[in-house]
Amino acid sequence: MTELLVTPERFPIRGSFTIARGSKTEAAVVTATLRDGALVGRGECVPYARYGESVEGVTAALTALEGAVAAGLTREALQAVLPAGAARNALDCAMWDLEAKRAGVRVHALAGLPAPKPVVTAYTISLGTPQGMADAAAACGHELLKLKLGAEGDPERLAAIRAAVPGVRLIVDANEGWTATNLVANLAACEKAGVELVEQPLPAADDALLGRIARPVPVCADESAHGLDSLPGLIGRYDALNIKLDKTGGLTEAVALARAAQEAGLDIMVGCMVATSLAMAPALLLTPLARVVDLDGPLLLAADRTPSLRYEGSVVHPPEPALWG
Repeated sequence: MTELLVTPERFPIRGSFTIARGSKTEAAVVTATLRDGALVGRGECVPYARYGESVEGVTAALTALEGAVAAGLTREALQAVLPAGAARNALDCAMWDLEAKRAGVRVHALAGLPAPKPVVTAYTISLGTPQGMADAAAACGHELLKLKLGAEGDPERLAAIRAAVPGVRLIVDANEGWTATNLVANLAACEKAGVELVEQPLPAADDALLGRIARPVPVCADESAHGLDSLPGLIGRYDALNIKLDKTGGLTEAVALARAAQEAGLDIMVGCMVATSLAMAPALLLTPLARVVDLDGPLLLAADRTPSLRYEGSVVHPPEPALWG
């Protein structure tokens, strides 16, 4: 019989993490642990208030499935039991982990994916003043930076950062913070600064304008992209989509979404919430399909969980089985 344990956990962030919607100083996660004798499978999720989620709600949703898991709930059946979102992500990833340990193989082989390799990840620079962001960009030493924008004065921030790090690759995440009024000017500033990709410039509920303007820099859906059912609405408005397992509800739908997006001609970005290595590990399986990787969550924490992923400068290495998969 398989036992499900649900554990809310909190991990302090190094300093603070600031985006257009506000700041936070800790990562609040929920971990699902499956025990089958000596075998253990784990998954971690980040409940996100932007999508109506909370630690309490996710914990309750998972705890309510303890009986179903004990009775043999399968990963395939889980997809219809819980909607796409954080709760399903934690349990879906724990199920993949346990399946792999039962079979004595790695998850990528079970999922029909290429073996992940070490890959460059973006490193996030929190929203701040132009000089503050420029100083942070210059001090961090990473080769690919993700700039949190979405406030008045973004062209000035871009100019200051580019002057501070002339040779560094840049992507931008506006977190729905731009408007129809400043969209064109901000995209032009991104083009001038050599930005490679802009995430979610407009609110998800008001992004139709993206399909009616020239996009001088590729635009990537984040808050507009969730599971498979969100894909048709992205075509024509976006050039790429950011796949986060907390939005797709786990690796199962994330793999299906990545393949469908590629067939539709969209590029893939693999992203994350601020979380530990346990949340990053399943997402790393999607990196062979991705144009951009943004799995820096553990680097933003004061301390990661143990065991953890290995980061060397801008490069993140695939997980060892002791961590996940």
